[in-house]
Amino acid sequence: MSEEKNQQPPRHGRGPIIGGAKAKNFKKGFIRFIKYLSPFYVALIISIIFAIAGTVCSILGPKFLGEMTDVASSQIFGIPIDFSKIAYLGIWLVCLYLASAIFEYFQGYLTGIISAKIGRKMRSEINEKINTLPLKYYDKKSYGDTLSRITNDVDTITQSLNQSLSQIISSITTVLGIIIIMFTISWQLALVSLLCIPLGLTFVVLIVKKSQKYYREQQKTLGELNGHIEEIYSNHNIVKAYNGTEKESEKFEKLNKTLYKAGYKNQFFGSMMMPLMQFTGNFGFIAVTIVGAILAVNGSVSIGAIMSFIIYIRAFTRPLQSLASIASILQSTVAASERIFEFLDEKEIAKEKSDLKKLENTKGNVEFKNVQFGYNSDKIIINNFNLKVSAGQKVAIVGHTGAGKTTLVSLLERFYELNSGDILIDGISIKDMSRQNVRKQFGMVLQDAWLFDGTIKENLKFGNENATDEEIIKATKDAGIYDFIEKLPNKFDHILSENTQVSQGQKQLLTIARAMIQNAPMLILDEATSSVDTRTEILIQKAMDKLSKNKTSFVIAHRLSTIKNADIILVIENGDIVEQGTHETLLKKKGKYYKLYTSQFTDELE
Repeated sequence: MSEEKNQQPPRHGRGPIIGGAKAKNFKKGFIRFIKYLSPFYVALIISIIFAIAGTVCSILGPKFLGEMTDVASSQIFGIPIDFSKIAYLGIWLVCLYLASAIFEYFQGYLTGIISAKIGRKMRSEINEKINTLPLKYYDKKSYGDTLSRITNDVDTITQSLNQSLSQIISSITTVLGIIIIMFTISWQLALVSLLCIPLGLTFVVLIVKKSQKYYREQQKTLGELNGHIEEIYSNHNIVKAYNGTEKESEKFEKLNKTLYKAGYKNQFFGSMMMPLMQFTGNFGFIAVTIVGAILAVNGSVSIGAIMSFIIYIRAFTRPLQSLASIASILQSTVAASERIFEFLDEKEIAKEKSDLKKLENTKGNVEFKNVQFGYNSDKIIINNFNLKVSAGQKVAIVGHTGAGKTTLVSLLERFYELNSGDILIDGISIKDMSRQNVRKQFGMVLQDAWLFDGTIKENLKFGNENATDEEIIKATKDAGIYDFIEKLPNKFDHILSENTQVSQGQKQLLTIARAMIQNAPMLILDEATSSVDTRTEILIQKAMDKLSKNKTSFVIAHRLSTIKNADIILVIENGDIVEQGTHETLLKKKGKYYKLYTSQFTDELE
């Protein structure tokens, strides 16, 4: 129902790209995210222990290699080689590396399960939230934004947890562990090695700071480019019809050029990281080799110790680089979690009372009593609306775009809550009924014929899962769509999708058949014939006449030829009923309805 466009904020189809996003309040967002992980604390702690254990086993390896080197080189100093000790150290080394591999495997397996469960939990909570939010939330927010939270944001968090958790733990453990081990081997060489840290960190900070700017620009432009491509591709025929190809191609080239510049600059600075870290490591090699040679001559350190240090320096620069990139990932993770928590914190629709009435055997009497409503409390668009509709009557609602027609039936289905006044069905206030029970009373045929991907039978049974094959066949015959279905390759099991060649009129007839199968006591028909040709309109009109027979129905229509037989025609202007009556009586008045009708059917009156 998209008629009140001037009263509802526009909706857009695309959500923001998360990559490179920064948290609004990192500390607050990070603390809340950690609290959110509380059900997984035990599993996370076990995963962290595995990560630490695997890293410790790995970083102990070079120390044993150094000791083996000392034993193997003892012959230089006239000491026989102790092969049993080499074998002993070798066994320990194999055990350490094997244990490291086992710990890392289980850590990765456990982290994968945790991240998948967190993703499932978040998606479930968002899905539940979607069903508890009032429709006015979606009037203010784009559908693409909501979809982005359940896809992009959740994926960002799960991928970050899966990939970064082990990196964070192993990187921190590696750095601290190597520093401790280096001091146990030789405090002099340890100090020399640590002199490389400020140099390496300086390079990392400068590069990350510079590349982040281009990374954010790259992601922003990528989102704009994707949006442009989606927009132009989905409206390709319109662009062609208005000869806008050249103009849109220029816009594409401009965005593509901006993306190219940001992309190669980001890649340039990113590719500098490894060479500079290697330079830092090589600088450390040189320093350790020179100082180690001097200490070895003095007998302060052994050759094996120098070899261990060279390996440790090589291993030391990698976690520093990882920690730098992880800092950026954490920013994106917290930013994504903030967006999810922001959505989960949205005010939900008011909870229903416990002592609700259930309407059964509905007759179809409807009454609007002093109804007032506005999408915003400071702008009322339905004013003091009063109307009594008897069971079985057909009520047509007409008026200019934005008059309040669609809003009226939205209130009838409790899509929005009234500011004041009441709506009664068979004398019972809809406030005293569950929303589910209220909506069960109405079948709907909308301007946009909505059909989901699935078989024709699944679509037809959407409002009544217990419908029999006989009821389905009868409904499709009454709707005038049976012959079309029978000509399809798989008939009622034919799958409908975006690529299915089904016309707008055929889709509309299918939705009418669906409403027939639902067999609700009352109907809402919203612009059901506005987007089809005259011949198809006649078919749809006949189907709707069968559908609405002996049922209270509310019909919104721009084509006034479809509502001549209505029991009551309401002419709405700015939320008020300005005229009311049958087709003939309203024409005789020569008021608002007369002007609307004659603007469409001047020739007919002549």
